[in-house]
Amino acid sequence: MSKEMGNIYSVEGKLPLKTAIPLGLQHVMAMFVGNLTPLLIITGACGIASGSELQIALLQNAMLIAGVVTLVQLFTIGPVGARLPIIMGTSSGFIGVSRSIASVMGGGVVAYSAIMAASFIGGIFETILGSFLKPLRRFFPAVVTGTVVLSIGLSLIAVGVASFAGGSGAVDYGSLENLFVGFVVLIVIIALKHGTKGMLSVSSILFGIIVGYIVVAIMAQILPTTMLNPETGEEVTKAWVLNWAKVRDAAWFSIPKPLYFLKDATGETVKFVFSPKAIAPMLIMFIVTAVETVGDISGITEGGLGREATDKELSGGVMCDGLGSSFAALFGVLPNTSFSQNVGLVAMTKVVNLFALSMGAIFLILCGLFPKLAALVSIMPQPVLGGAAVMMFSSIVVSGIQLVTKWPVTARNVTIISVALGLGYGLGANADALAKLPEFISLIFGGSGIVPAAVVAIVLNIVLPKGDEDKKAEAETEVKA
Repeated sequence: MSKEMGNIYSVEGKLPLKTAIPLGLQHVMAMFVGNLTPLLIITGACGIASGSELQIALLQNAMLIAGVVTLVQLFTIGPVGARLPIIMGTSSGFIGVSRSIASVMGGGVVAYSAIMAASFIGGIFETILGSFLKPLRRFFPAVVTGTVVLSIGLSLIAVGVASFAGGSGAVDYGSLENLFVGFVVLIVIIALKHGTKGMLSVSSILFGIIVGYIVVAIMAQILPTTMLNPETGEEVTKAWVLNWAKVRDAAWFSIPKPLYFLKDATGETVKFVFSPKAIAPMLIMFIVTAVETVGDISGITEGGLGREATDKELSGGVMCDGLGSSFAALFGVLPNTSFSQNVGLVAMTKVVNLFALSMGAIFLILCGLFPKLAALVSIMPQPVLGGAAVMMFSSIVVSGIQLVTKWPVTARNVTIISVALGLGYGLGANADALAKLPEFISLIFGGSGIVPAAVVAIVLNIVLPKGDEDKKAEAETEVKA
């Protein structure tokens, strides 16, 4: 292995720009759409018009914030940051709570301001929680963090397959054309990953997506790009089609505006709205996202570095989540947390070089300054993204398996994993099972399955007695730490 290739698999290794840039770009490709989707949903829930000047400004801010907070996570500021290959972005975990707040507050810019105020306070709360994470570490042994990583991977697989088929809600969902595009991207990635060496192999995701763009561009020249919606009879564009008009209409340069969201449609200033109805559920979600971040960091270190995360890395990573979310709120952006999609990319490629990932962060910042560049990435068809996602997300599951098997597979550990994934993840992934319970329970525990699986794993790890084999493994882990 050449020295340059060795540095790719080293956290601190030096890389030339020609190597670092494509490696960073494929991380951006993996998370770009997911970084913007939560804002599109919540601005819609608040009644902020799609394509309005306000919404466009918020989306622009989301890209800038993701890049800045990622740089802090990569290179740290004091105790803040894990100094690990982690990409930060707008969290989808807060969608349920934010929609509920929007409904309770009556929608509009006032409701959005209440969400931002609650996010700001919640971010400070998570920062404080992160600073006290070391004494809480005993509640997160490998069997717990591994179970959380497993649940993260399992929850994302369904998302990846949905994109593979055209994206949830697409009129042509599951069409032969969508599946063809997804399979082409997946096959190219596998072929490059295992049939080549050097940069082609480690950049297989990026090149697979580029091939996907080329394939759909060719398809648009020989196949119909529209179809009739069978329910409404309206003509709609197929999911695999590239929307070049979005690139054409985007501005070349624009400076992001802090606190822009505080201006309503008439130009009147709307201050932060501090409401207990918004703050209370948001604080609970910040506890939840701290647990998920612990799982993401554990997945990164296990999948990319072959070891468990240190107390310093976990604490710094959670603190960056918190401060990054408070910073994001000042720009009208939903909480920023570690992106699980990129955990899968690290686990798959083993590329952990911080400089390479910083190129992705800088590209996000440039997207925040040059909207036309952002539009080029944002038009990525769902089947193209799905072709890469199904393999990346499954890699997270493999990292979870590696974590839970670090300790002896005792009867106690099997019970923790089985009940957490069976009951916890099962209930979360089937939210209707919680429909008769109070709404706040279904908002927090329904949806992805990550939260209930984490809670069940933590509780069982506390209450189940430890056998001699468990105590021996725990003592060995503490000595290594």
